[in-house]
Amino acid sequence: MLAALGALGALVWAFVPAPIAVETAVVTRGEFRRTIDEDGKTRVRERYVVSAPLAGQLLRIELKPGASVAAGTVLATLVPSAPTLLDARTERELAERVGAAEAEQQRAGAGVERSRVALEQAKADVERAAKLAGQGFTSKETLERAEREVELRSKDQELAQFAEHVAKHQVALARAAQSRARQDAGGGALQRWPLVSPVAGQVLRVVQESEGAVPLGAPLIEIGDPHDLEAVIDVLTADAASIREGAEVELDHGGNAKPLIGRVRRVEPAAFTKVSALGVEEQRVNVIVDFAAPLDWQNLGDAHRVDARILVDKRADAVTVPLGAVFRNGEGWATFVVDGSRARLRNVQLGPRSGENALVETGLQPGERVIVFPSDAVRDSARVRARETGARR
Repeated sequence: MLAALGALGALVWAFVPAPIAVETAVVTRGEFRRTIDEDGKTRVRERYVVSAPLAGQLLRIELKPGASVAAGTVLATLVPSAPTLLDARTERELAERVGAAEAEQQRAGAGVERSRVALEQAKADVERAAKLAGQGFTSKETLERAEREVELRSKDQELAQFAEHVAKHQVALARAAQSRARQDAGGGALQRWPLVSPVAGQVLRVVQESEGAVPLGAPLIEIGDPHDLEAVIDVLTADAASIREGAEVELDHGGNAKPLIGRVRRVEPAAFTKVSALGVEEQRVNVIVDFAAPLDWQNLGDAHRVDARILVDKRADAVTVPLGAVFRNGEGWATFVVDGSRARLRNVQLGPRSGENALVETGLQPGERVIVFPSDAVRDSARVRARETGARR
């Protein structure tokens, strides 16, 4: 009799489904960070392209990329082409070019004045915010925003002054070209035409190094300050709607280097179409990021690739769960919670989601274990054998 009962028990046990092996993670409470992860590249903030002011023969450029130059340094030398008759149309074109350069100079001057007024207003706002903060009528965040606005307006003024300096240089080039054309038309001897640097900086790129004929307006050499870098990150227009100026950005530039921290300076107003690696057309927009700390110039330069994580939402005390543990259940979300040796289906309400985690509004408590990437074999009340993999952040 006992033998029969033992055999029956063994038979029943043989047909009982074995527990399903699953991986689990712990629901945690802590800081939640939602970021937009995209790649981009660095670029020199202000780049000056020196071009040929007239057609002629370019002598070989001796400067190499990385060479330091001062304002007024001779970058290249042109020998004008053989003189041609200065007809009425050519003379008018040269005169109009001078007029356009003078108009650009006037616009640059207006930009300098505008930036000066904006900087004075920003400084006045800081003073008022400081007084109000001292009296407890406004927050420190408002004062910090006003101080950052002063920094931005100061940078804008510097850029406007640089633009005015370049505009003056362009006027001088246009007038010199007009004067040289009149001289050539009068039978004057051809002379060498030196091209000088409009600003102090370093040679970023030599467009045409060898001697040869160049047309009017041909780019010859690029000048800039490689220490004055910014990052350009292109993101989907749908993601750009949640990015705000001043948002924190973490920039990884490869290797074992520590990620750099930056701040969003501007989300450009115009988008563009870009074809993804899968051949899908996407509407994207550039996000301009300023670096918040001094950089290691030996490891970072112009047009270097960076991986950016733009912070768009941060919560200090949030319940989070790995994205791999939640799935669609009808019109909502659900997860499998490990209850002893059983899997329990539970509906949850999710908040914002990052690349790895989701914020849980309701349905889960910190410390509970959930099944990560459940297979089709996992059902409500199914027997499972859990193997904890730890909390995923």
